[in-house]
Amino acid sequence: MTETQAHLLVVDDDERIRGLLQKFLIRNGFLVSVARDAAQARRLLLGLDFDMLILDVMMPGEDGISLTRFLRQSLGLPILLLTARGETVNRIEGLEAGADDYLVKPFEPKELLLRINAILRRIPQTKPEGAAVPKMLHLGAVRYDMDRGELWRGAEPVRLTSTEAQLMRIFAAQPGIPLPREKLAGDMPREEGGGQERAVDVQITRLRRKIEEDPKVPRYLQTVRGEGYMLQPD
Repeated sequence: MTETQAHLLVVDDDERIRGLLQKFLIRNGFLVSVARDAAQARRLLLGLDFDMLILDVMMPGEDGISLTRFLRQSLGLPILLLTARGETVNRIEGLEAGADDYLVKPFEPKELLLRINAILRRIPQTKPEGAAVPKMLHLGAVRYDMDRGELWRGAEPVRLTSTEAQLMRIFAAQPGIPLPREKLAGDMPREEGGGQERAVDVQITRLRRKIEEDPKVPRYLQTVRGEGYMLQPD
């Protein structure tokens, strides 16, 4: 477990691997967002603060090495590269691009956890005790505190039910990514959602009333036809 719940961004084009890594790291005390490619990672990095990037090397489009080189021009964010290519020349290429560490697939989850914690321990703690900057998602006049799981409109807190709070945590961890109704249904508290997909639609409608200026024309909690629902912050 991390003491301050570090926020990690996992970038991998394999949906199954993304999901497995996210679940494993959340279980071990991290706040985890995911991206399917370099372009989506760039968008998330513009809007959110992360403590570390876990980046697959072999991706369609811009690969992990190129993204690492780009990020090193302006960010000191620690980067751990994941790749199936374990030759020495490949490891050197990744480290020369600016990566902090390099882990070859397949790997044991415990080794990944040990390497993440080792990298985070090396980061200088420049912020004074208790002065951590809250991680916020901005949704027009509303903002969502990711650390506290709180929704605010100006100076006023917006009350969330347990199910709405759970849905916000799920959406906030994967902004800009459509989430299927069946996945949302499975993650909802049993006492309210019952694991039924129809209950998701009801809860989304209620949540939109608390987020959107016009719930009938949602800007931030969008319906993606054929894919599910998606939170699209500013």
